[in-house]
Amino acid sequence: MSRTTLHRLSGALLLLVAAVLAPLAGIAGFVGLAAVTADIPLLCVIGLLVVAGAGLLLGLPAFSLLGVRRKRGAALLLGGGLAAAVAAVASFTVFRSGPVPALAAPPPDVRFWNLPTGSRIAYVHAPATGKPKPTPVVFLHGGPGTPGEGIPVAGAALAADGFDVYAYDQLGAGRSTRLSDVTGYTVARHVADLDAIRAAIGADKIIIVGQSWGGSLAAQYLAAHPDHVAKVAFTAPGALWLPALPDGDGDPWTRLTPSQKKRYDQLTSSPRLLAAFLLMGVNPNTAHAMVGDREADERFHELALVGKDTTSCPGTPPRTPHENRQGFYVNQVTSKDFHKVPDPRPALRRVRTPALIMRGECDFIKWEATRDYRQTLPNSTLVMVKGAGHAIAGDQPAAYTDLLRAFLLGRRLPLPAYTSPDAPR
Repeated sequence: MSRTTLHRLSGALLLLVAAVLAPLAGIAGFVGLAAVTADIPLLCVIGLLVVAGAGLLLGLPAFSLLGVRRKRGAALLLGGGLAAAVAAVASFTVFRSGPVPALAAPPPDVRFWNLPTGSRIAYVHAPATGKPKPTPVVFLHGGPGTPGEGIPVAGAALAADGFDVYAYDQLGAGRSTRLSDVTGYTVARHVADLDAIRAAIGADKIIIVGQSWGGSLAAQYLAAHPDHVAKVAFTAPGALWLPALPDGDGDPWTRLTPSQKKRYDQLTSSPRLLAAFLLMGVNPNTAHAMVGDREADERFHELALVGKDTTSCPGTPPRTPHENRQGFYVNQVTSKDFHKVPDPRPALRRVRTPALIMRGECDFIKWEATRDYRQTLPNSTLVMVKGAGHAIAGDQPAAYTDLLRAFLLGRRLPLPAYTSPDAPR
């Protein structure tokens, strides 16, 4: 092989390397600078300049080896062409917004609290209709960021028993405030909002019913404000303290059927979503600037629809989804912050507040997470609910209602306490 041929082969190979490395350098520049700015147009310009610059630097020796006379002009064209190609591909993938439906008007029973924390919180209220009880009941939904719609299961029955019943969309979810700075979605903010809600309804003490993550939030509130909690019910609660569970408290996505897994993979492999998830680890506000709340919440809702029936016992009829949208950013940022909170268990071990813990026999939450509640809370009772998965209220509404009513009215529970340290079989 002649020296000229070797040079030309080397030049051609270097051009191929430039076609690969220049876009990668641009992506690295975009992502690296995203840590310090959420200005998407600026990041795009800088990323494309990096692509063009890398193409130019690699093009000069490549065209020199190829024997091109005007190698600088050719290298400039290469850099510009690569930048244009990257811009075109990105505009049709990463920067192409997905469909977002129009926002529906809230139901007529939805009201709003404007809290001193800065949160505008949507809520529903079932006033007491029986003999009035002094302590209102506040339901906490799961997620983070997965609200319900309307008065929860058992709410009407508790109102008939004389309890004022409230259920609200937590910050960043449903019809409540979305933050412009998404790093503000912290466990401490949720606790502060709940305490502000307690004050807004004029209650010295409240009864909390927390589902899934709502149970984790209830525990955080109880640790911070034990004197303001009369009773607390944990229904299929998530982790009490995540660092105590190195492998997490459970993963519902492992229960997907092949068809559900295929749809899940289709949704999560979108270049735009992949880019958003990548940026979440660098700077959540940059991800938020690129994929806004409404679009992110809609994609999150689509994912939730894929897995909505995987957390129940086999054979349970599918549920009809509601339209009160999940909050993507509150879910992601709060979940990350939840890994950092101090251990609440030392404080909770000193709390004598009556606590009911419900666990469904098919719950995906690890037994160790549920057991941690019973072992930590000195005045707690754990009951197992047959035929129920993670959403006990949806799978076994009658049993759920009977348990809550008995617990809050001080009656004997309709199910026996589960006292073994071992997981039920």
